Amino acid sequence: MAPATVVPSIAELKSFVGKKLGTSDWVTVTQEQIAAFAQATGDHQWIHVDVERAKRESPFKQPIAHGYLTISLAPVLLPQVVRVDGVKMGVNYGLESMRLPAPVPSGARVRMSAELKDVRDMPGGGARATWGLTFEVEGGGKPVCVADAIYVYVP
Repeated sequence: MAPATVVPSIAELKSFVGKKLGTSDWVTVTQEQIAAFAQATGDHQWIHVDVERAKRESPFKQPIAHGYLTISLAPVLLPQVVRVDGVKMGVNYGLESMRLPAPVPSGARVRMSAELKDVRDMPGGGARATWGLTFEVEGGGKPVCVADAIYVYVP
């Protein structure tokens, strides 16, 4: 992986709009992570947690990660792609949109790329940035998650 793109300050975020900023390292999504996510969220649907049934009955022939587990990797992977300096605090503001075009099979390796889509000024010198995030599975034919994630940066 290349080093993270460095945005020198909140004020300079706008100069990065429209730029693809890089790609994270690959991370493996394990069945143990999927089970822990199910436990944390209460989503114990069998396509995620029942390995034998998923092998028999699922169209994917194995368990798959929760879609929200996939997007939850963003706070880990985004700093590998881009770093905004001069920030006292960065806060996840939410998602503008999220689509899950393909599944993440248990044991698959996933990585994320990011593009800065929009920046809005906020009072006090802060900014609200919309990041276009695309997650892919190693060897997959199409993205597994495409989302516009919004972060607020406070100087």
